[in-house]
Amino acid sequence: TPNGIKAGASGTDTLELFGSHISWFWNYGSTRDSDSTNHIFVPTLWGNGQQGEQDSSRLWNFENMNCTPQYVQGFYEADCLPPMSSAIDPAVAAPLWLSTVAPWKNKGALLISPGMCKQADEDWLTPFKNAIGDGAMWDITSIHINKVDMAGAKKDIDHYWNTYGKPIWVTEFACVDDQNGFTPCTDQGQINQYINDIVDLMENDSRIYAYSMSEGMGLGDVWPPYKDGQLTESGRTYLNAISKYH
Repeated sequence: TPNGIKAGASGTDTLELFGSHISWFWNYGSTRDSDSTNHIFVPTLWGNGQQGEQDSSRLWNFENMNCTPQYVQGFYEADCLPPMSSAIDPAVAAPLWLSTVAPWKNKGALLISPGMCKQADEDWLTPFKNAIGDGAMWDITSIHINKVDMAGAKKDIDHYWNTYGKPIWVTEFACVDDQNGFTPCTDQGQINQYINDIVDLMENDSRIYAYSMSEGMGLGDVWPPYKDGQLTESGRTYLNAISKYH
């Protein structure tokens, strides 16, 4: 758990607004795009550089990092198609992990696994694990939770804990029905209840070591926590929920 505080952010717009109630953030790349020195930055290798100019730039930046971070993460939703996900075959991702991500472990960083798009329904991470071998195994399992209730969230958590037995970081969570066309929740009351429930769940689950509310694209107009320089109602709900703990 970064600095003993589980809560984080999956973007930089909210960092100062969440303040000391969060300890860490990531921005889908490896270049720190915030001047904040109060939050731990987690560099991420998004893809293999084959999904356009931004992906290529992210790979170059990752390969040219020159100081050791506390945590390193890769890849982003390699089990789903672009442009929202990185779409890498496990057989292609494994040698890139071995040459580019795994060496940071010997330098003192903790390795965070690829985060899956399909969660408990995915069939990507185990072939990837077998391809990289135990010596290059990650230290922390990254998961994304896109569900509409706590039963779905618990199913995802149980799957990754039972399969890999590693500390879990929920690097993205959002109120989304991923069983029916990836449909974001649109009712503010439902979203507020979901945020409060899932923060309580993750704070009280010893298998969860860190988590962050998703600020990503494709989540509709009601979920995003930030707009026009300030927190939305969803963002304020997250802040109030994590403030009970940190």
